[in-house]
Amino acid sequence: MAWLFSRKVDLGVFLGSFALSMGALVAGSAAGVLHDETPGWAWVPVVILCDVAHVWSTLFKTYLDPKERVARRRLFVAAPLLGFAASVALFAFGELAFWRALAYVAIFHFVRQQYGWVALYRAKAGEQGRLGRFIDTAAIYAATCGPLLYWHTHVPRRFSWFVSNDVVAIPSWLFPIGASVWVLALVAYAIRGAGLWWSGRGNPGKDVVVGTTAIAWFVGIVAFDSDYAFTATNVVMHGVPYFAIVWTHARARRSAVTPGLFTSLTQHVLVFLGALWLVAFVEELVWDRAVWHDRAWLFGDGWDVGAAKLVLVPLLALPQLTHYVLDGFIWRRRTNATVAELAAPGAG
Repeated sequence: MAWLFSRKVDLGVFLGSFALSMGALVAGSAAGVLHDETPGWAWVPVVILCDVAHVWSTLFKTYLDPKERVARRRLFVAAPLLGFAASVALFAFGELAFWRALAYVAIFHFVRQQYGWVALYRAKAGEQGRLGRFIDTAAIYAATCGPLLYWHTHVPRRFSWFVSNDVVAIPSWLFPIGASVWVLALVAYAIRGAGLWWSGRGNPGKDVVVGTTAIAWFVGIVAFDSDYAFTATNVVMHGVPYFAIVWTHARARRSAVTPGLFTSLTQHVLVFLGALWLVAFVEELVWDRAVWHDRAWLFGDGWDVGAAKLVLVPLLALPQLTHYVLDGFIWRRRTNATVAELAAPGAG
């Protein structure tokens, strides 16, 4: 079987994160918050410990890795500088313009990550042929973009990516057309997948990614109309696999890096996660005190930042924007030995 990390790890990070997401819906229903805003007891582990922390984990593939700093110096300098300048300009133009732009960059990033996992599983299994690649690509984009199309044609919803109205409404008549493509792509994938299993060439990891993505995105965006359901299904399945690939890279690089901060923080997975959780908490503390002012029970009283908001909000958003941009470069198989090894055909 074509596993990327190992059978146990793959099932844990992909199927396990899906099970956690679905379990969160069950817990939300039992607690009576399934159709409401995300309560604090769920927001802390999902948003701080998973979503925000996974953004900061990119440091271990970029700025904390001496080899990467040398090889991609221009990219690592240009990405945050240009991102910050563009963010300040957009925020000055209008807060909604800034949040909409950031939302669509994030959406693209989330969609492309799921496609990336499918591409890695195809490579690992040695799957060839244009038709198979077309069907797999269509299926994963249908699994993600189908629910997104529903969202865009059914605005307003009771949830948002970042802030209210950050998703633009489009004509509702587009949905029936897109829904037909959505269903056909997933049916075609199921038929082809059944054929592969019948011939003894099934790819369980890829099937798990496509199947769980299709279910979770449908449930979180279409079936339910709540912040809690969207957050539970959107974040965990994105963040947990990302932690896995960053940790794999960090451990592979550890022996080649001069002892220092990188090696200290990667000596154990709990140290690795603990450092990320601490930084994520500090970031969210500043966000809440300076901008949101809605979780005083956790972060304390808010600050009046006044006109400094023009610079502070783009600065606070810079880690995730940089994460979105750099991810388009740092995980390419041609330039990343860790990813190339994960995707190399053979036993997983």
